[in-house]
Order: sequence, then C-alpha cells, then structure tokens
Amino acid sequence: MSNLKEIIIDTIAQTPEKQITFAQYMNLALYHPQEGYYSSKKKAIGSQGDFFTSSSLGKDFGELLAEQFVEMWEFLECPNPFILVEMGAGEGILAGDILNYLEQNYPNFLKNLEYIIIERGFGMIEKQKALFQQWQEKKFPISWKSWEEIPDDSVVGCCFSNELIDAFSVHKLTVKLGELQEIYVSYSENQLIEKTAQLSTSRIREYFQLVGIEIPSEAYIEGYQTEVNLAALDWLKTVAAKLKKGYLLTIDYGYPASKYYHPQRFNGTLQCYYQHRYHSNPYVNIGQQDITCHVDFTALELFGESLGLAKVGFTKQGIFLMALGLGERLISLSSGKFNLSEVLYRRDALHQLINPAGLGGFGVLLQSKNLENNNFQLKGLMEYSNQR
Repeated sequence: MSNLKEIIIDTIAQTPEKQITFAQYMNLALYHPQEGYYSSKKKAIGSQGDFFTSSSLGKDFGELLAEQFVEMWEFLECPNPFILVEMGAGEGILAGDILNYLEQNYPNFLKNLEYIIIERGFGMIEKQKALFQQWQEKKFPISWKSWEEIPDDSVVGCCFSNELIDAFSVHKLTVKLGELQEIYVSYSENQLIEKTAQLSTSRIREYFQLVGIEIPSEAYIEGYQTEVNLAALDWLKTVAAKLKKGYLLTIDYGYPASKYYHPQRFNGTLQCYYQHRYHSNPYVNIGQQDITCHVDFTALELFGESLGLAKVGFTKQGIFLMALGLGERLISLSSGKFNLSEVLYRRDALHQLINPAGLGGFGVLLQSKNLENNNFQLKGLMEYSNQR
C-alpha cells in the first residue's frame, strides 16, 4: 500500500462519519505536500509523461500568447511594470517560450515586464527554478509567490492559465431517489469505496442556481452523475481581488453549463491520465496519475461578473491562435527556409494546436477588470467574442 493511500485512509478514519468528500480525496491525491501527484516529482508532461499540453508541441503556442500579451500591454498604455501572473506553470516550458520570444522580438516590452508564477506543486517549483536560473542570473524580475504574498489590487497586467482549472478538486454528485446527493469516499474491506449522502455544503445548490441548471428534474435519470467545481469560484475570487487593472485569460477544456450538465452526459466528465492512457477510475495509481474534470465556463463568466470581471470574449483555441498568426506560420513552412523533417514536425504540431477535436477545441475565456472601454477587440478574439 502506498504512503498516500495510507494517508487518505487515515484521514477518512479520523472523521466522525468515516467518509470524506470526493473534493477532499482529489485534493489529497493531487496536492498532498509530499505525496500528491502535482507536489511530487512524479508528474511529467510530454511524450515521456502522462499527458500533452499545447506547450509540449513546440514553441509556437507560447510565442503566439506572447503576441497577445504585447497587445494587452499596448491597450493598457504600456504600464511599467506590466505584470504577467502565470498560474500553474507546469515544468516552466510555456513561460520559457514566452520570455525567449519576447527577448528576441519585443525587448522594449520585456524591459517593462515582471513575471510571477503561482504554483502549488513543490516538485514543479524546483523544475521551474532550475529552468529559469539563467534568467535570474540576468536579474530579470521572475519570482515564485503564493497568493497571500501578492497584495490586493496590485496587479496591472494579465493573469493567465493553461489547463489549470481542470485539475481543481471537484465535488461529485448523483441523482438518487429523485434527490441530488453527494458522493463521498469511504474505506471498507481493504478498499476505497463510494457512498452517497446529503450535500456537504449549500454552496452546491447555489452553484446550480448561478448557472441556471435545475438538478434534479424529470430530465435527469436515476444514477445521473456530475461534478461541481467550487474551487474554481474560490480561485476566481482570489484572482479578481489581486487584479487592479487588466486581464484574466483562461485556456482549458470545457463547456458552457448547458452542455456540461446536459442530461445525456450522465457519467460526468471526470477522467484520469496515466502514461498517455485515460480512464475513469480515480482510486487506482493514487498519487501517480492525473485526475481532471472539464471546466464550466458559464460559471466563470457569471461569477466573474459579480466580482467585477467583465467578459471580453470567448472562443476556441484554434480560432484564437489563428487570429494571432498561426496561419502565417503554417504558410511560412513552404518558404524553403526549413528542412523536410522540421517542416513535417512543425506542420503536425501546428495542426494539433488548432484541431477542433483536440487542443483546438479548448475554450479561451478573456475577462477584464477596471478597463474604461471594454468594447475593443484584442487580436486573438477579433470577430469571435460570442462564439460557443
């Protein structure tokens, strides 16, 4: 039995009901300070890891994001500093691609840039700091901070994340005997089991009221399962409090609430990733596999509005990257400047970034705070701000 499983069993045993919410279980499995998947050095991204991200496919994703950040800086009238806050930086590859591109193409912007990384996983922080040792030696203002170390109303710039919210801990729910009940994790006969009971918090019902979904109702069959990501709302509240003026850019896989909670999606969206294979059992490979759920973008939009975050636009990643110049990059591969193997590799990578059935179908939500004119169109969202 793994150390982490023993920790989870002990946590269950210490509760009066001998059960914990799935959100508590998922938080331990992913974020336990020593044994969790994201906290340890077990997590790996790319061909040798458990999953791919857009930045795993080459430098283009980060470079195109850099173009968007430059435009944001210009719309904000070139503040100094312009603060980029990357939330969940993984192995630091995306940040490296962004900074290297800015150094080569936008040195004036780089001089005005401060880069902050918010990272919960201690193992990831070690990898990131090793990667950015040269930048630190050059006295570039890159730092690792907790949210508590960032004062409220202090960030002028952009907070952004790529595939972050999908790994937040979620509450699992089910329809049982015509009622909405919560799924808890317990331990019996030497194995982790699921049990159902009353909701652990009234915030779950408030969540469904926020997004305009009625569960239970006649549309939802007995045994229907889904998830609610309350941690995403807590995170959004924190980000909104830190942001003084600028943007929040969220890139992730997900749906609007009407699709997320469609009655035909009766098994929810929870998935586990282990060595590039995905399955739906979160109780195996504990601490050694990723556990994710899709993002409810409607909740982010509506709750964001209550926090002073205005929706600038929502689109798909493929469209977003094409508007930022990915198409031109594809065309340039026919210029004769690249060898055949490089052309084939980059063409495949670029197509994966815009494939609507894969990474290109990810949602891109841009919100802003304290901008007097929120009607302008940033390049990446031009003409596509109301897409679903």
